[in-house]
Amino acid sequence: MAAKLALSQDADADQLLSEDPLALLIGMVLDQQIPLEWAFKGPYELKQRLGKDLDAADLASMDPEVLAKSFAERPALHRYPGSMAKRVHELAQQLVEDYDGEADKVWTTAKTGEQLYRNLKRLPGFGEQKARIFLALLAKQLGVKPQGWKDQAGDYGRPGTFMSVADITSPDSLLKVREYKQQKKAAAKAAQAAKAEQP
Repeated sequence: MAAKLALSQDADADQLLSEDPLALLIGMVLDQQIPLEWAFKGPYELKQRLGKDLDAADLASMDPEVLAKSFAERPALHRYPGSMAKRVHELAQQLVEDYDGEADKVWTTAKTGEQLYRNLKRLPGFGEQKARIFLALLAKQLGVKPQGWKDQAGDYGRPGTFMSVADITSPDSLLKVREYKQQKKAAAKAAQAAKAEQP
């Protein structure tokens, strides 16, 4: 992973995301119901709290309660530290089981976009949408482009969009992605309100 990511807007945290595939996967898992910069700074904070490099085998063998305490320490790494610690623990266990604890094997072993999408979707904390977004991030920013990746990424893979973390490369693009998400939320709210008003 040679590209310089700018997802957390924090130099040290982004450096870790750029160099450590496990940190990037953990950041993606945490990117839920909290500001995305906070989510992607989480792996760096976790590394500091544990006092050592992030390692899937290490995390997988940790006492889940000890890991949960690291997440809950103030300031908490997530709005839901307990459930997110559990999810990161499960992610680490699956990486050990399926990929010898090497996070980047999730994508380096995928021969096609479809296989990569399936690999991602099987990971704890990755639903359909998150798998497509992460696939687009890998392609757009890290050059991971197995055959057919665009079909699997869908709209998130289109060039020139500002729809997701796949498109964040600067503070400016972060603002554009945030605006897009707010518009989408407002449109969904309006549609819901209109539906509720129907007799």
